[in-house]
Order: sequence, then C-alpha cells, then structure tokens
Amino acid sequence: MLSFDPDKVSLPAGHYINGVHQHGAGNSLLVKRPSDGKPAAELAEADASLVDEAVTLADRAVKESGWASCPPRQRGAVLRRWADLIAADSELPRLEALGSTRPIHDVIQHEIPFTAEAIRFYAECADKFSGDVLPTRAASLGMLVPEPYGVIGAITPWNFPLSMASWKCGPALAAGNAVVLKPSELTPFSTVRMAELATEAGLPAGVLNIVQGSGAVTGSALVAHPLVRKVSFTGSTQTGARIMSDAAFNGMKPVTLELGGKSPQLVFDDAGDIDEVAGRILRGFTANGGQACVAGTRLIVQRGIAPQLIETLTRLCQNFRPGVTWDETSRYAPLIDARQAAKVQQVIRAACQQGGEILVGGERFAGTGEGYFWQPTLLAGVSQDNPAVQEEIFGPVLTVQIFDDEEEGLALASHPTYGLCSGVHTKSIDHALRAMRGIAAGTVWINRYGRSGDFIVPTGGFQGSGIGKDLGRQAFEACQRYKSVLIDF
Repeated sequence: MLSFDPDKVSLPAGHYINGVHQHGAGNSLLVKRPSDGKPAAELAEADASLVDEAVTLADRAVKESGWASCPPRQRGAVLRRWADLIAADSELPRLEALGSTRPIHDVIQHEIPFTAEAIRFYAECADKFSGDVLPTRAASLGMLVPEPYGVIGAITPWNFPLSMASWKCGPALAAGNAVVLKPSELTPFSTVRMAELATEAGLPAGVLNIVQGSGAVTGSALVAHPLVRKVSFTGSTQTGARIMSDAAFNGMKPVTLELGGKSPQLVFDDAGDIDEVAGRILRGFTANGGQACVAGTRLIVQRGIAPQLIETLTRLCQNFRPGVTWDETSRYAPLIDARQAAKVQQVIRAACQQGGEILVGGERFAGTGEGYFWQPTLLAGVSQDNPAVQEEIFGPVLTVQIFDDEEEGLALASHPTYGLCSGVHTKSIDHALRAMRGIAAGTVWINRYGRSGDFIVPTGGFQGSGIGKDLGRQAFEACQRYKSVLIDF
C-alpha cells in the first residue's frame, strides 16, 4: 500500500553540510504542504556565512578526499551505489510526495526510477568521455585535457525536486566536482535525504552539501561565492537573468540555465487518431498540474481537425479529480501554493478581458480546502498578443489557436521570448521536418510530447529559455573545463 499519513513522516528540515545535519540560525521560513496548505516545518535560512562554510568545506573535501583525482571508474562505482540506494529507499518517496506536488503513485512509478537512472547514466559517463589528441605538426603532440571545475553551485526548482537534483549532481559529481546545492525553499525535504544516501554510498563527506533558503539570500550568496566556479540553475527566465548577471560580476563563471517556456503543440489535419492526439496534448499541459517548464500550453490546430479535437479535449478535461499527494489513488497534482494559484487566476482573468473564452475549467476545484487544485482549462479566442499566449502561467491552462496553412501555423508557433520545447503532431514527414526546421526551440517532439528515459538526449532552450544543456553527454562535458596542451619533441 502506497498511501501514508503525512503527520507521521519525519522531515529533515535543515542543511546537510560535510555529512552532518545543521539547522542554522538564519531567518525562519515556513514550509507548507501543497496538498492541504498545512504547515510542514520551519526552515532556518542559510545566510552568507553558512553558504561560505558549505562552499569552503566542499572545496576542501573535493581536494583532500581525492574525489577529483581518483580513477573515474571509482567515481562511477560510488554513483551507481547511490542510484541503487535511491531506488530502494522507503523514506525518499514519502518525503517527495508530502513536500511537493508529486502524487505518491507518480513518485514511485516515475520520479524515483527516473532519478536513479539519471545518476546511473552519469556514472557511466565518468570513464567514457575524455579529452582529445589533436592533429599537429609531426614534432609536436597536441592534447585537449578535461579537468573538473572544483565546486559547482546548483539551484533547483520546486516542481520536480528529486529529478532536477539528479540532473545537477549526476554530471557534476561524475566529472570530479563537488556540489553545493540549494533546493527550492518550497520543497526542501527530499533533497536532504538524497544527500544522506550519497554519503551512505561512499561519497566523501562535504563533496555534496545542501543549503536551504530563498533565492534572494541563499541563492545569491551561492552564485557570488568566489570558490564556486560554475553555476547550474533551473527556474524562471527572470531569475536566470539575475543569476547570469551575478555570475558575470563575481568571477566571470560559466552558467547552465534551463529556464521558462511557452511551448506550442502544432497539430496538422493529418495528425491521425483524434483520441490518441488529444491524449498526448492533454498530458502535455496537465502533467504535474501544468507546473513544468516544458509544458505544451499553446495548442495550434489546423482548421479541418479543430472542432473535433477541441470537443475531445473539453470532454477529457472534465475527467480529472483532485486528491492529496499522499493518497495512492491520486493522479492529479495541486498547485504549489496560494501565490501560484493567484497568478493562474490573474492571467486567465486578463486573457478573458482581452477576448479569451473559457471552454472548460477556469477555476479551482471546489471542496479542496487550502489545497490549490486547479481545473484543467481551455482558453479559445486568444490572439497572439493575449497574456495567456505570451506569459508562462505554470498551471494547467491551454490556449487554443486555429490556422489554415502550414506557414500560418509555424508563424503562430513562434514566440518572441521563449524557445524551450515544441510538439508537432502529423503523419506527414514533410510537415514534420519543415516544422522541426521552422520552430525555434531547443527540443522538438514529433508525434509525442514529453521527455523519455533516453538520458543521452539533452534538453535546453533557445532565446529566453536558457543557455546550455541538461542531460546528454553535453551536461557532463559542461561540468569540465578544457586545457589545451602542446608538447614539442
């Protein structure tokens, strides 16, 4: 039985530094459970002095433990043990479900396996990718030699706490770095347990440290610290811009930024079975309550198929039922908090004031108390400059736009700010390939919507959706700096 009592779960509401739990003495932050709005714990925010301690100890640990210089296969073995512990742990799923928007069923079936497999993937990268011998004149030997940065500062969002942590920690640790990670102050619990398991697996104390707190205080101190040589962040475009600026003014350190999205789902008349296509579109904008940067929240459908597809989606949207995340029967995620619910409501209201029409949904589910479960919502009659089309809502809201020919559809699919992901639904290889070329997005999914377990496929955006890549060998290589060497015989 997967269901559990949230009041009987012990919460590690503190920092984890040098293999030891610390509660600190900073500002107190109240953490609430997304499912019912009840207080879960009080979090002592890490100030600049505690961040300095965490980073300094990480820098010392990665050097003195030999983590950076040990045979790469040894690093891989520790990471594989870590992945096994994550997959087998009974406490981790409950911490994730209680403290985040992820229902326990989804955590067990998807989140835990995905997190463990991501770490296993990077364990194998440790001794698979290296530098290069370069073609030079006969009396010389040219080489490109990779080295770890040292300490990487990682900041993860609240929507997928565990899997996002694996994206940051896996490649950084496999490449021989230490990591100081700040999870979202809204979802602080499961990442600490994840770090405990890393220590149990044999990761030297201090090589992975967790500091808790807000972005404005803890995150800013982490980005600015002189011993943090690289920063990896997933979150909003606005915060990413500030991090990029802070990194430039505090050591010219490189950044990997996976930021916001407003991704189109482009559906041609020849897309095929309506129910199958509608199911893909539905999952694309309702997964995790729409709280995903990759959410496909703009439906752009060709006129011939539009009435039938919209009717099917409207019907499917009415089948959702809210439920707390610690109930094994729950399948639909709450919004993270009251502030996020207010934002969703505000954008919907503004969209309707500019001509938008609610076809279904448009409000919270009744009878859910202080849990903010939002009904899947379809908004039709929206122009390209409508707020619901332009702004990342981070809720289960799908705008509907209709096009007549391919050129018009591709024009509607473009976005002035974002370029993270896109979906194309068609049986025509010509439509598919022209759309793949014509849509400015870091990822294009054709006849699917959403990531798979193929960790070799990187993810990352264009324009305001980010810089660099998570996942793939690209993420591993981005955790190393490359030294050019030329030897004369």
